[in-house]
Amino acid sequence: MVTIPPYLKKGDTIGLVCPAGYMPPENYMTCVETLKEWGFQVEIGKTPGHQYNYFSGTDDERREDIQKMMDDKNIDAILCARGGYGVGRIIDKLDFKKFQKRPKWIVGYSDITVLHCHAYMNYKIATLHAPMAAAFNDGQKDNEYVRSVYDALTGKKANYYTEAHQFNIQGNCKGRLIGGNLALLTHLIGTDSDFSTKNKILFIEDVGEYIYNVDRMMIQLKRNGKLDGLKGLIIGRFSEMKDTTVPYGKSVEQVIHEIVKDADYPVCFNFPVGHQDENYALKVGCKYELQVASDGVRLKEE
Repeated sequence: MVTIPPYLKKGDTIGLVCPAGYMPPENYMTCVETLKEWGFQVEIGKTPGHQYNYFSGTDDERREDIQKMMDDKNIDAILCARGGYGVGRIIDKLDFKKFQKRPKWIVGYSDITVLHCHAYMNYKIATLHAPMAAAFNDGQKDNEYVRSVYDALTGKKANYYTEAHQFNIQGNCKGRLIGGNLALLTHLIGTDSDFSTKNKILFIEDVGEYIYNVDRMMIQLKRNGKLDGLKGLIIGRFSEMKDTTVPYGKSVEQVIHEIVKDADYPVCFNFPVGHQDENYALKVGCKYELQVASDGVRLKEE
């Protein structure tokens, strides 16, 4: 059984934290204002706007900030303002005892993949892979992807559509959703946050990687058995990809297609999840139906 945290209602409080990289106040204030417009109260932790070199605080400061939000009975959900790097440095020192008794939605993506996998695999608690504070900026706060955060937090069932892709493998499947940032997923293998993909719908995305690096990470997933026994596979957006001086010779989509082309489960490419504006909220640990057809792809929450 998977525990679904309570959905939010107007007047509930969302805690804002930065468990990884530094984020200046001007980059998250539109998010705070929008959350209030949605009817929520907002409590800003000590890490947003705080800086310690690359990070939003020392390891202890970042751990203490999110631990307080996890334990506080007056906090109903936790929105991570940004990712970057740093959750892996503190995850093993977080205490989930109170969180298990009173679970709440943890929201974010990128480096927050560590929290998603850890909470689901160790405690069977669902979390929300979704846009973070910067997504609300530059007039984007009312787009359908940012609005999907509100919909997910208030209990509306997701029903997403995207266009067909030449590398798609058609078919229908149902399963619990797991995944996130490809680099983080590969780094979690062999740790206490490692994840099982058997009978799951796996989704992956990434940003700023060399194409050969994506190939290496996909090969690692394959060799580790993470691509075996899947119900379905969702290839999200791989943005800002880089090539070597001597070109790798393939696009990132070709690299992934070559590895999964013989899969006996449905596969879709270019799904709107990742490091760009088109980033739908996805509930890690919840049940979804994936329909990959010749005229498009639909992902529906059950």
